[in-house]
Amino acid sequence: MLGRHVTAEFRERGHDVRVLTRRSTDHPVDLRTGEGLDAALAGCDVVVDASNGRTPKQARATLVDGGRRLLDAEQRAGVRHHVCVSIVGCDRVQFGYYRAKVEQERVVEAASVPWTIVRATQFHELITTGFAAMSRVRVLAVPTACLQTVAAADVARALADVATGAARGRRINVVGPELSDARTLARTWLSITGRRAALVPVRVPGAVGRGMRDGSLTVPDPDVRGITTYADWLRQR
Repeated sequence: MLGRHVTAEFRERGHDVRVLTRRSTDHPVDLRTGEGLDAALAGCDVVVDASNGRTPKQARATLVDGGRRLLDAEQRAGVRHHVCVSIVGCDRVQFGYYRAKVEQERVVEAASVPWTIVRATQFHELITTGFAAMSRVRVLAVPTACLQTVAAADVARALADVATGAARGRRINVVGPELSDARTLARTWLSITGRRAALVPVRVPGAVGRGMRDGSLTVPDPDVRGITTYADWLRQR
């Protein structure tokens, strides 16, 4: 969802880019075992870690344990800047995947490789994937949530700006141009795509629900604000 935009952004700026994935033909790596990392990182100046895991267990194996293997390999290779992609509010809205992101950040902060953590809000792409999946049964069950969604391409530009500069040793927040709520985003998606579905508000209980409602997933004064609104992003597609 993000990696292809990051790759394109770096290449447009004239950089030599290596894409490290398990399925890569040129630079196959596996963060869960460390296989291929030393060969893939040889001669690299900067690493942008946009790895992911679908479940909390997979996320911890890839982001936390795999993150340690990646950083150890970077140290051996002499990498000068590690850029970690994280999520705005992951330390304030605590559930499985977000807890893994918090642990990943701590691993980065404790490493010897100079680092910058770039936290982004939820992607337009992610929200849209959820709406599309739910619309197959003609029901959009949308939680009450204050959001500031951002286009992945806008995040990629911010990542490229950060990665090509000196390591900052701090977090950078990247958010979308608009503060909205999930139900408004759902209505926008229905209107622009022409899909039909019943919109059902859902109130998530407990601390997670409070964090979603109170703006914990947003930043009023971000370091970088994206330029593409959700409606414009949808119209472009």
